[in-house]
Amino acid sequence: MNIPTTLKHKPVIVVPNYENVDGIQAQASDAKGLSIGLAQWNDRGSVEASAKVWRHTGEKWSRQSEELPLHRVLDLAILVCRTSQYFQDAYRFPKYYDPEHTQIDRIGMQGDAMTVQVCTDNEMIDTDIRLLADAIGLEGERLGERFTILASLLKTLGY
Repeated sequence: MNIPTTLKHKPVIVVPNYENVDGIQAQASDAKGLSIGLAQWNDRGSVEASAKVWRHTGEKWSRQSEELPLHRVLDLAILVCRTSQYFQDAYRFPKYYDPEHTQIDRIGMQGDAMTVQVCTDNEMIDTDIRLLADAIGLEGERLGERFTILASLLKTLGY
């Protein structure tokens, strides 16, 4: 199944077989492809690159397909990495977090910082944080493989 090229997002670089490697959903995913291309929200004379996850219902391309500016893709990657790192030591806390100190990190960027913290507004946080820790633990091998690839590519790029 080819990623559509007639929609507003204009794919340039694609992963047409993403469904085969989509984590635990591999081989059965509705996320059929990924693309880096020209954003659907571009105005005349202004071009922005974006990444898109292409989802297909089995009958048609889904409106649940997600398009993100490239910096947001990287921000999500940073958040996944920092979350994974946090859960390596979270077992030290009886609730998997310290209710008195819920901020995990402040990651400096663009003259400010991205605050990473436990969401205590979630009334089920004491249960949900353990569920997330378990889910990330179960994904350890798949995430680790991707972290290794990302680290290698960043090193090759000089970072």
